[in-house]
Amino acid sequence: MIEYIKGHLEELIPTQAIIETSGVGYALSISLNTYSAIQGKETAKLYVYESIREDAYLLFGFATREERELFLLLIGVSGIGGQTARMILSAFTPTELTNIISEENVRALKSVKGIGPKAAQRIIVDLKDKIITLGSKTLTTSASNGNRQTNNESAEEAISALTMLGFSPAPVSKVVLQIIREKPETAVEEIIKMALKML
Repeated sequence: MIEYIKGHLEELIPTQAIIETSGVGYALSISLNTYSAIQGKETAKLYVYESIREDAYLLFGFATREERELFLLLIGVSGIGGQTARMILSAFTPTELTNIISEENVRALKSVKGIGPKAAQRIIVDLKDKIITLGSKTLTTSASNGNRQTNNESAEEAISALTMLGFSPAPVSKVVLQIIREKPETAVEEIIKMALKML
């Protein structure tokens, strides 16, 4: 079992990080929280969850053990797979998610693509007690980053990331451009978070 991967950050987009270590490049699926935490760095250390299926071998990477713990709790809920768990962790910070579950905020969970009322309720019922054990360990990463990209770069990156998450390009483009028009200084990860709640 891989506990973590540490090495040179070769490529980084909002949904994936490629880390090279000992001559091997590992592609890890990441959340927006992890993207924010490692953006602009030359090296990175990501804690790993291995998803091994008959048709695929996927690696999920997390900036902290706490985020990985939340991911493991989410995929332990019936009907919640790795990609959906990553989507949830991209829509909310771990602190926000902990609060949402603790407060039984079904409406907030339903705002995530692929999460209906039943799934939201199931997440809350299954995880409310477990989430308390995480307590103050939940991750606090700054979503702000001094390196603001140009609007075009931000739009392209946000549209690409949302398309990779399973959204259709046409509505994605419309929503992303609307966000940039209203808030031109918004960082790409914030654009994606806002778009996830609007799509």
